[in-house]
Amino acid sequence: MDFPILRDLSYNNLSGPVPGSLARTFNIVGNPLICGAATEQDCYGTLPMPMSYSLNNTQGTVLPAKSKSHKAAIAFGSTIGCISILFLLTGLLFWWRHRKNRQILFDVDDQHIENVNLENLKRFQFRELQAATENFSSKNMIGKGGFGNVYRGKLPDGTIVAVKRLKDGNAAGGELQFQTEVEMISLAVHRNLLRLCGFCMTATERLLIYPYMSNGSVASRLKGKPPLNWITRKGIALGAARGLLYLHEQCDPKIIHRDVKAANVLLDDFCEAIVGDFGLAKLLDHRDSHVTTAVRGTVGHIAPEYLSTGQSSEKTDVFGFGILLLELITGQTALEFGKSSNQKGAMLDWVKKMHQEKKLDVLVDKGLGSSYDHIELEEMVQVALLCTQYLPGHRPKMSEVVRMLEGDGLAERWEASQRTDSHKFKVPDFTFGRCYSDLTDDSSLLVQAVELSGPR
Repeated sequence: MDFPILRDLSYNNLSGPVPGSLARTFNIVGNPLICGAATEQDCYGTLPMPMSYSLNNTQGTVLPAKSKSHKAAIAFGSTIGCISILFLLTGLLFWWRHRKNRQILFDVDDQHIENVNLENLKRFQFRELQAATENFSSKNMIGKGGFGNVYRGKLPDGTIVAVKRLKDGNAAGGELQFQTEVEMISLAVHRNLLRLCGFCMTATERLLIYPYMSNGSVASRLKGKPPLNWITRKGIALGAARGLLYLHEQCDPKIIHRDVKAANVLLDDFCEAIVGDFGLAKLLDHRDSHVTTAVRGTVGHIAPEYLSTGQSSEKTDVFGFGILLLELITGQTALEFGKSSNQKGAMLDWVKKMHQEKKLDVLVDKGLGSSYDHIELEEMVQVALLCTQYLPGHRPKMSEVVRMLEGDGLAERWEASQRTDSHKFKVPDFTFGRCYSDLTDDSSLLVQAVELSGPR
């Protein structure tokens, strides 16, 4: 039996259940006994057109057209809500990652240290130096040595600085000792000394802040191009000598450098010598104050008495300065010298041999060619040999070294040293070549108490 497509039963005052065989679609508007009170609004007033019910709806529920728009609104709202939640979660993720990255810069407790008041120095917060050096990034490292690593840093005002992060900072003496030594270093002010700008001290860190020297160290410039000319090398020698003279004889208390070498002499914008790293050996030796001071220095620069006894004096610096003069002449560091296939032993032994054989031209840096003064070369070699005599008592003081480099008193001092050599006094059988000829890297030696300090 075919059912009518539409049966209109509106306004007939019908009652009872709706039979399932009326029609596929029927209209019952106007029958209040069927459209009960709960649905009367739907039957009468909500739609201008008569409503239809489908028998395919198993619940027999009225499905007004309004419900379709209601569902669309719910779907739209749900979509917007999901998108909003997604954006919120993404924002929270970025915020969490940013906060985590910032926390890396603040992981050192520097709040427990009492405020230090040194009138001529600024005390930096550790987080400032972390930010300036990009968390001590390796790409900002400009030096590495026995005293610690040095990083290039940029302060918020744009100032470029060198930040030295001391090795074993938590063992570098107590707070009061560190402050005392830092203040001592800061009071050593001379045009040929590296000026200390500030410091940082936490429970586990000790850092020093210096001006940044764009020309680097003498050691790096000796390897660079174009080579330093002879006049500049002479000026560097005299400037470094004046800086050491100030430390030894014009500071109170005096400061012994203990690691004089080309890598620790910096060059300012005018290639004037600036002695750095002074005072650091004593700064790090407070933890060993109950024993003989540890030997700190670089192989090839360590005076024999310092190496054998651990006792340093101004004359150990004089010895190191003599080796520095030879580095300026040859263009090589004391240990790099031994890498050449035709050179064996230490630089000092070889220079003595060439001097005795009157072959000083062989010593000169090949990059100079013939652009140097032969008389000045011989004078500089003589000063170097006087500074590196075996017995410390035979070496000149830095004040005498400065005068000799300025051309005053060298001849008399050299003659006196030759008379001493002609006497019956015999120097112990000691050569640096025997000790150092098998070494190739000044940062690789750690023998007994010897600790090396490489470039800044």
